[in-house]
This record gives sequence, C-alpha cells and structure tokens, in this order.
Amino acid sequence: MRTIVLGAGVVGVTTAYYLAQDGHEVVVVDQLSEVGQDATGGNAGLIAPSHSFAWASPQAPKMLLRSLRGEATAIRVKPSVDPRFLWWGLQFMRECTPKRARTNTLAKLGLCQYSQDRLDELTRTENIDYQQAEGGAVYLYRDQEQLELGLMKMQLLREHGQKLDQIDGPGLARLDPAFESCQTEIAGAIHGVTDSSGNSELFTKVLAERCKALGVEFRLGESVTRLHAQHGRITSVETDIGKFRGDQYVLALGIRSPSVSRTIGQSLPIYPAKGYSLTVGVKDPERAPRLGGVDEKTLVAWSRLGDELRMSSTAEFDGYSRNFDTSDFSNMLSTARQLFPDAADWETARMRSCMRPMTPDGPPIIGRGAKHENLYYNTGHGHMGWTMACGSSMALVDVMAGRRAAVPMEPFKVRAVRR
Repeated sequence: MRTIVLGAGVVGVTTAYYLAQDGHEVVVVDQLSEVGQDATGGNAGLIAPSHSFAWASPQAPKMLLRSLRGEATAIRVKPSVDPRFLWWGLQFMRECTPKRARTNTLAKLGLCQYSQDRLDELTRTENIDYQQAEGGAVYLYRDQEQLELGLMKMQLLREHGQKLDQIDGPGLARLDPAFESCQTEIAGAIHGVTDSSGNSELFTKVLAERCKALGVEFRLGESVTRLHAQHGRITSVETDIGKFRGDQYVLALGIRSPSVSRTIGQSLPIYPAKGYSLTVGVKDPERAPRLGGVDEKTLVAWSRLGDELRMSSTAEFDGYSRNFDTSDFSNMLSTARQLFPDAADWETARMRSCMRPMTPDGPPIIGRGAKHENLYYNTGHGHMGWTMACGSSMALVDVMAGRRAAVPMEPFKVRAVRR
C-alpha cells in the first residue's frame, strides 16, 4: 500500500513512522527544506496533558474583548474582515459554554494521556534522545485567589486520571532550586507529576532518520498545491514540481490543510494562531529551571532544552502574517527576568514566530472524511501538537487498518463545523 503523507512536522513524521511500521510504502511531502519546522520548531517544548484545557471556555470571550480594546492578553485578535476567520470565530464563541468546554477538554485530555504513553514507548524502542526532562511540569500562581481557581479548574483533570499535586513556594524551590529566588512572589503551584518537556524539532529530525531506515521517502522543498479526485477517491496529488499518485493520502499540513482540502471540496474549521517564542543559551545551569512549566498570570511557558531555555507565549489571530517586532516578546522577557533573572543573558535571545493550526472547539481532526474513501486527516492540533502527535498518529493508523483505536474517535471526526 503506497501512502502519501502531506506534511513533515511532528504530526506528519510520526504518522509516517507508524504507517511504515504497519507495512506501508510511505512518501512524505513538505514545502520546507527540513522536517520539524514551523509549529514543531517554535513551540514551548511542553508535553503537558495537565494543560489540555480547551481554549474555548466561558472566560475566553472576555479575554478577546479586552484584546480588541488594546489590552495585553495571552490571546490577541487583530480586527479582520477575512470571512474564514469570522466563520471560525463564530464557531469558537459557540463552544464557550461550560458544557462544551468540559467535553472538549476531556477529549483533548484523553488523547494527550494516550499520546504521552505512545511517545514514551516510541523513544524507548528507537532509543531517541530529544533532550527530555522528566519529573513533571509546574503551573505557577502569583496570588491565593488565582491558586484556588486553578485548583478548582484542575480538579476536572484529576478526576480523569491526571496526577496533580499542590505545592507552596518553598516546596517549589525544593522541587526545582531554580525557583529559590522567586518563591516569595508565588502563592503556590500545581505540579503536573507526569508531565514532561523536550525538543520536538530534534525528536522529529531523529525520527525522520529512523523512518528513512524503514524505507520512507521524503520529498522536501516541494509544495503541495492541490489534490485531484474522481468517483469519491483521490487520484493524485499535485505539487509545484508535478503530479504523483498513491493508494492512500494523509493530510497533515497544519495551517495549510484547509487550502489543500478545499481543492477537493472539503472545508476544515482550522485557522492559524501565531505564537511567539524565544530561545536563549543557559548562562548558569543552577539558575535555569530543570522542569518546564507555565506562569498562569502571564501565560508564559518555558522548558529546558539541553543547554538552552525556550520561552513561549501568546496566540495572535492575524491571518497568515508571520511578522513580529521586539515588543511582541516583552511579556515573555519580563516573566523570564522575574523568574529566572540569572539563568541566561536575555538580551541575546533568538526570537521567532510560528503558526499553530487551531480548531474552534479544540480537538484536532483525525480520521477519514466522508467524501473520499482514501483520504485521511491528521491536523488541527493547535498548541498541543507536540503532546498529541504520537497518539494522534497511532490512532489514525489503527483507523486506516480497520482496527479499533485506543481512544474514542468521535470527538476528532472530520468536520467543517461541530454539530
């Protein structure tokens, strides 16, 4: 069975790996010259089922309104007349009820937990070192009221199998000495005991080499322009170089998935959220955090990637623009200097943006569409692509083989709009 995987981020490469392990002849196509770029290369590095909450929540509309008024918020919206964003935004607002937020969060949580297990299994099997940091992740709260609200919010995850411990400032410093200097500024923290972090770009590059050893072909620097279909089947994929054929196709192109799927009449509710991250060399290893985490006040996330630190924050809806200036990183740099002032020379940090493929409800799109019997989807993972990649890909390959997936697939069905 010749299967064409469109996309060479962490989701596309894990899909290729599991397909090759399942006996497929696999070809991976991507417009970039290297695997593991864009969202894979610019994320916070967290593998965090404990942070798998749906962004569409009862609190989200207030944050979006504050953003439109010009206030600094973690989710920012630049006013746009793009009809696709307006349609996406209406769907997002529809999901901002307590019931829908709970349902979407639990769907994400189950996939994240399963995916973390598959990641651990894969890295043991293939002996992959991706600068992983075990021991959990920490979620910091600056005042007692927010800590209590955070504990209430985390209770839903705890009830569904996620191990979460409450710790105070001194307890946080004992867990990770890098927080010694700032413990008095923190009311407390929640320790996601089984969370972790690691370098998803490095993981993807190493796994791509393992894929090549399994016979997977990579066609990089080749941009997919459209799919061709006839009688309910995809007949070929067209790139800027030419056409080629397969027996099955997997669409895992992140933010480019909707434009390609529209060429064969399938709308996808995916819109890009621009994220910002900075990476800096560690100056003092004793002052740099060992554990990844999130400052819940500023919503800045971080992780230790070997001898570097990665900080990430903000989701900005600004169409497909990748532009940024130094002011976009002020929140990150301020948080970094407060929490880890002596860990690095923050003036030397490398800045970048990346584009995260967001669905309005939160769960990604995984499975076969109704219109074409040989076209499958693995896309729309938003800011959780690193956490969800292995589980999403293993579940998809099970579906393609006619096996029952280990997670319920209904929340991830191919859709233009959630019913």
